[in-house]
This record gives sequence, C-alpha cells and structure tokens, in this order.
Amino acid sequence: MTQTQNATDDLGAATAEDGVRARTFTWTDPARHAHLLGRSDGLELLRRIAAGELPPPPVMELLDMSGMEVEQGRVTFYLRPQEFHYNPLGTVHGGVLSTLLDSAAACAVHSTLPSGLGYTTQDLNVKFLRPVTVASGRLRCEGTVIQRGRRTAYAQARMTDAEGRLVAHATSSCLLFEATPAA
Repeated sequence: MTQTQNATDDLGAATAEDGVRARTFTWTDPARHAHLLGRSDGLELLRRIAAGELPPPPVMELLDMSGMEVEQGRVTFYLRPQEFHYNPLGTVHGGVLSTLLDSAAACAVHSTLPSGLGYTTQDLNVKFLRPVTVASGRLRCEGTVIQRGRRTAYAQARMTDAEGRLVAHATSSCLLFEATPAA
C-alpha cells in the first residue's frame, strides 16, 4: 500500500491522486443552547444565530450553508453547491435541496413564534424545476409564512440559482405546540 499525498482543490476539499476527497467539519453541541428554546421568541433566537451570537444548528455545518437572513415571517438561507452534495447522477441530491427548503419554510414560521411556542414540520411538498450542480452557483432559498393560526402554520420556500432562475419550490405545514424549555 502506498501513501498518497493530499492536496487541496479550489473549494478547499482535500484531494488525493486517485480522486478521493475528504471533508471535515465541526459543530457546537446543540444541547449547550437548548435552554434558550422556549425562553425567547423565535425572531430573536434566529437573529442571534444569523448574527453569529449563537452557533448555527449542526445541519447548517453539515450541509455547509453559507449565510442566513432573518425578518418576521421571512428567512433566507444560502448554499453554494459542492461535490459532496451530489447524487450518483452528478447533480445535487434532492434530499439536500429539500432540507434547505424545509429549513427556510420552517424557520420563517419560527420567526413568528412568541416565547414558549415551538413547532415541527408536518409535511413538505417539494417541486424540483431544474437540476442543480456546482455550476448553478450560490443558491438562495427564501421561506415565507403564508398563514399562521393557533395550532398550525403554512409556509412556502423558493430556491433560485445564481442567475435568479427558480430551481425548486416547496410548501409546508407546521404543527405548533407549547415548548418546554430544557433544564
């Protein structure tokens, strides 16, 4: 067995002579900040994450999401497609795109919640409109609340590529419930 020397490609991923790539990422234990859930309103919590005052959730690190904008009823995430997002067909896996759409729609709902109210996604209906690859450039995924009631909320998310073309769209319903702050 010979040892291959790793180099770094243009995107910062380690590469080997045989084409094998490696990726390492870190995240903060989400339990360290779980006590904040239910103690502040959703808009404040999301704004603190966007401002870097609180660490992002691990899924943002896992997918390498590269930004977040927050306002009442609207949340936008950004992601630059990478090879590690690819499926066997050479396009970004639909699950990655669905996760981004779900995050934007659900966090838009979260931005409207008062202290003590939590949520979970009940359903997500996704429509893929064009393939996404590294060449698509930075994706912008904006979630907006359509309607919020006492027990459910409805939201949508639109994902566009670097040229502003719609690549995917989703609608979501979220179940709202009384949040119990972690001890």
